Amino acid sequence: MRLRNIKGAQDIISKSEYYVSNPIEYKGNFKKLFKNNHDIEIEVGMGKGNFIINKALANPNINYIGIEKYPTVLLSAFKKLDNLKLNNLKIICIDANEIDEIFDKEISKIYLNFSDPWPKKRHTNRRLTSPIFLDKYSKIFKDDCIIEMKTDNKNLFEYSLVSFSQKDYIFEEVKLDLYSNLNEDNIQTEYEKKFVNLGLPIYKLKVIRKISKK
Repeated sequence: MRLRNIKGAQDIISKSEYYVSNPIEYKGNFKKLFKNNHDIEIEVGMGKGNFIINKALANPNINYIGIEKYPTVLLSAFKKLDNLKLNNLKIICIDANEIDEIFDKEISKIYLNFSDPWPKKRHTNRRLTSPIFLDKYSKIFKDDCIIEMKTDNKNLFEYSLVSFSQKDYIFEEVKLDLYSNLNEDNIQTEYEKKFVNLGLPIYKLKVIRKISKK
């Protein structure tokens, strides 16, 4: 789907207290930005922000960072934040490829919600669960590598099962139809709500790769 460009979107989001314009300055020390030592969890591809905003509201003792490539998409998220005061949420506008240039051994969990499936074979490496991205993620986790993923795309789900297995992740949760046995703490994304209303199954994964302590 082609995004509609909104003139001045970058200038608008840059004025928000939630926006981090210089994330590279905090690499390895994002706790300084939050002014505490709470765990930091990130959503890669936060879209319009419903998931990460509600996560931050529900868990004030966890810090959240939303990552999105497109300023135009982020405008909707910032509108949702207009009447909120969240000290545990920040937003970064970068390409996911840059993630290991921004963070260093400080993230506790990654959320991948309805990522672009990149169905063509020549685009395999662009998938956010490709080995290339899993290697990037391994550089930014503080301790054990924990990833939660939701998708409506069966092919991406199956691809991710293989990809995680090859990188020695353990499957803690595998659901072929999330809404057949829904946890009370599930937070919908905008895409998720749309797909559920269409009667499509939602696939869910939670994986972990244990890091040995020396």
